Amino acid sequence: MSKSQMTTDQLAHLSVDQFYKTLQTHPTGLTDTVAAQRLKEVGPNTIQQTKSRSQFKAFIKNFTSLMALLLWVSGLIAMFTGMLELGIAIWAVNLINGCFSYWQEHAAKKATDSLKKMLPTYTHVLRHGVTQQIDADDLVPGDVFTIQAGNSISADARIIEATALQVDESALTGESLAVDKTPTYAKGDGRFEEQNVVYAGTVAVNGTATAVAIQTGMQTEFGQIASLTEHQKDTVSPLTAELDRLTRQISLIAILIGLIFFVAAIFFVHYPVAKSFVFALGMIVAFIPEGLLPTVTLSLAQGVTRMSKKHALVKELSSVETLGETTVICSDKTGTLTQNQMTINHVWLPDREYTVSGEGYVNNGQIQFKQAPIDLSQHPALATIVRVAALDNDTEIQEETSAKPKIIGTPTEAAHLVLAQKSGLDLDQLNKQYPRVQELPFDSDRKRMTTIHMQPNHAGAVIYVKGALDGILAISDQLLENGHARPLTDEDITKINAANRHYAAQGLRSMAIAYRPFDGQNGLPADSADCTIANTEQHLTFVGLTVMADPPRPEIYDAVEKCHRANIRIIMVTGDSPLTAKSIAMKIGIDDDQVRVITGDELTKMNNTDLQAAVKHEVIFARVAPEQKYRIVKANQYNGEIVASTGDGVNDAPALKQADIGIAMGVTGTDVAKDAADMILTDDNFASIVAAIEEGRTVYSNLQKFLLYILNSNVPEAIPSVLFLFSRGLIPLPLTVMQILTVDLGTDMLPALGLGAEKSEPGIMDQPPRARTAHLLNKTIVWKAFGWYGMIASVLSTVAYFFVNWLHGWPHVALAASGNVYIMATTMTLAAIVFCQIAAAINCRTQLTSVFKIGLFSNHRIWFGIGFEIILIALLMYVPVLQGLFNTTGIAGSDWGLLLSIPIPLILIEELRKAIVRHHLAK
Repeated sequence: MSKSQMTTDQLAHLSVDQFYKTLQTHPTGLTDTVAAQRLKEVGPNTIQQTKSRSQFKAFIKNFTSLMALLLWVSGLIAMFTGMLELGIAIWAVNLINGCFSYWQEHAAKKATDSLKKMLPTYTHVLRHGVTQQIDADDLVPGDVFTIQAGNSISADARIIEATALQVDESALTGESLAVDKTPTYAKGDGRFEEQNVVYAGTVAVNGTATAVAIQTGMQTEFGQIASLTEHQKDTVSPLTAELDRLTRQISLIAILIGLIFFVAAIFFVHYPVAKSFVFALGMIVAFIPEGLLPTVTLSLAQGVTRMSKKHALVKELSSVETLGETTVICSDKTGTLTQNQMTINHVWLPDREYTVSGEGYVNNGQIQFKQAPIDLSQHPALATIVRVAALDNDTEIQEETSAKPKIIGTPTEAAHLVLAQKSGLDLDQLNKQYPRVQELPFDSDRKRMTTIHMQPNHAGAVIYVKGALDGILAISDQLLENGHARPLTDEDITKINAANRHYAAQGLRSMAIAYRPFDGQNGLPADSADCTIANTEQHLTFVGLTVMADPPRPEIYDAVEKCHRANIRIIMVTGDSPLTAKSIAMKIGIDDDQVRVITGDELTKMNNTDLQAAVKHEVIFARVAPEQKYRIVKANQYNGEIVASTGDGVNDAPALKQADIGIAMGVTGTDVAKDAADMILTDDNFASIVAAIEEGRTVYSNLQKFLLYILNSNVPEAIPSVLFLFSRGLIPLPLTVMQILTVDLGTDMLPALGLGAEKSEPGIMDQPPRARTAHLLNKTIVWKAFGWYGMIASVLSTVAYFFVNWLHGWPHVALAASGNVYIMATTMTLAAIVFCQIAAAINCRTQLTSVFKIGLFSNHRIWFGIGFEIILIALLMYVPVLQGLFNTTGIAGSDWGLLLSIPIPLILIEELRKAIVRHHLAK
């Protein structure tokens, strides 16, 4: 069987000689000629970028939505019917909105674009027996290369030789702890668990190794996962679909009304066909909210800006609103729900237990006994444990300017260094007092590490050992108790194992600590240089256990509680063990003890129907592979859920791409995950997700508020035409088409944007996610816009029209159809609508809460918009050029007094209505 026909697991199972033969390589490596030929055949060792959408298509997309197309047509019709200014104005709005949308999304894309950083630049390979440094891109299958602690691994490879090698595979598997790698084949639990195989994109944290590349580039597991995202289609966001639906609704209503008025103008008013068409177009313009599209775009952009200040970078504007619909969050555990910083929280001795406060790789706590700080000098057994923790250790913690220090080594050893610091030990001084003279490195067969140190005051040498409990107990025959060693009994072993099981049941990991005096007894050599595993790791004195966990993020508890109140389910999907996953889920409040835990192997055996049934209930997925995460997201979506999927590793990318909203971690996330996601958390903080969901709900609520605001002006814009029509022309048109456009695109815009900046109403996260069948334009909004706000504004604006005519002799003279009186009447009608909209802007700020409770002046943008409205209408009245364009004129001071008196009673009437509704709901 050729290499191309064999799986990685099969290759890992071959003998070394068979393996070399199958890959057509040699322990001394490939020749340069063969390597060059293979590079030509398989291509460079790179992860290909997903083909990006052309910038031209991205730009054009912003001008081809249903609403945009409707505006193009409306502008074109206006131009052909002689209303050039109207057509140009409509097209200008479309152009400005499209350009702004493109700029906003392009800026977000630029902020998330980055080079592939997971793979190293150089690799050391053997070519014809000579070590060479080559570009990692030039590595080919069959190349023999070396691995050292700190190296990113360049290819999927089989290990030939290894010394204490440990690899961090969290970017690929989600597992928080480094895994041991040896030349010996052993199959672990789940995928990527071959003991003698390392994978591209993972990192060696300890030891050294020689390996032979099996797969490179897109053929690696890393590359295969990355390629999954290329074959997934972009889904239409709920907001995009809803806006298309809303556009169709409004367009149909507007065209239908226009058609009715076109026919009525011909047969009732006996207008010529051309004039009737212009009249009907005015009705269409009145009912199409031309300002809706730019207002939605700008509101979403404001949401993006607010989210960025809360550490959430949104790549697509429509993703803001999608967050508000989220019903399920499929969340990774390590680094997302937890800190990805192993922390020792207990130290167990046979006669007592200590607790350790603080979390992470910083000295921010202390060791306590019975809730009181300890004096290490009074606790000799504890002093031995922390001394072993600090000295039997090859890891270094580098202080960083960021909140999270960088570790060179393993998380477990970093946790032991921090434990020693919390005890009060000075690590530098300790290493000088106990210089290391010999080391027996960790390996996965023994599962322990041994170091030998000289003790101060010429006390001789001492052997320190730490490792897995079963291995330590097997070579121990003494127990440290009250500062003195005594024989280890069967009762002691039973007690120690019971303590270990107790911690394991809580999802905690334990490390056994032991020592041995270097006394030349029981087979120890006279010189430490002659120490071996066989003659040194025996007759140990068992001291105790250090107990550790990857702690939850501090803010996760409140975030999870908010999700529960908001009826948002959290499904943990992790590569970690079932026991650890369940323990964390219970600790942070995601699930209770009855939660079902499904492993990756169990998931493989489940059909889609069973999986869809399983995700309807409390469930945790552990030891899962990338394709399985994708299945979990799909199953939830099949059940009608709006799914947000979080993650940072390569393994999360397919699920991030498939999800309705993919959320990648910005600090620890891989480039593949960031490219696949819709949103990136710049602080990797789960609480930022909840804040983003709240912002998404607020954006949707605000969309409805300014939809109500924009639509309610349609009624007073249309009523004048209705009066004209049903009076058979006896009542001249109180409002011109250009004046209608003044309201839709001029005076309404800034207050509407102010509504888009409105803060969340109290209790917005105490409500369940809205149903997928819910729509922006619902019965409540229609009633408020057309039957309440709109009718009141219609009455007042009509009164203003007749008021001007009354001042000039009506009803004794006919209503003015032209001349200065007519212009004054239409100007007053326009101004009355504007001042009714001032009241509407304030009333629309809340749905039920009193506007006085949230603060009448708390939204400065609303008041800026109101000021702009008043200035704009004044300019239209008094600037000659604008007077001619918009058919307006100046009005008297008494008319201004009438206009200024309109908003106050409208606000008070609406406050009364809200109070009545609140009282009714309270019952």
